[in-house]
Amino acid sequence: MDLVVVGAAILAEGRLLAAQRAEPPHMAGGWELPGGKVDPGESDEDALVRECHEELAVKVRLGRRVGGDWRLSERAVLRVWTAELAEGEPQALEHLELRWLAPSELHDVDWLPGDRPVVDLLATEGLT
Repeated sequence: MDLVVVGAAILAEGRLLAAQRAEPPHMAGGWELPGGKVDPGESDEDALVRECHEELAVKVRLGRRVGGDWRLSERAVLRVWTAELAEGEPQALEHLELRWLAPSELHDVDWLPGDRPVVDLLATEGLT
């Protein structure tokens, strides 16, 4: 069975929140959508809400699913939902930096390989 990683495409005022990884060393400096691993017995959606709270100190309201299962490796898939802030302002608790990117800036950061196709799809569909 695949390891499931969930990601949030947090949108506000037509911009997407990007988070720069602090660790592990081989991923540090790369940009990603906030999120993380789904714990045993946890739904994907509950995991994503929990991860956003732990990583960013915010509560999010999930929207639509973006695409299907995005393959990260032979053993892991990424599942992404759009989200909006329900409470709080994002803080970089576990990341080096956070950035709000306008549609024209989506490719200004070095996205991690697993997130790049998701961002490409979001860029095509528009940040809504």
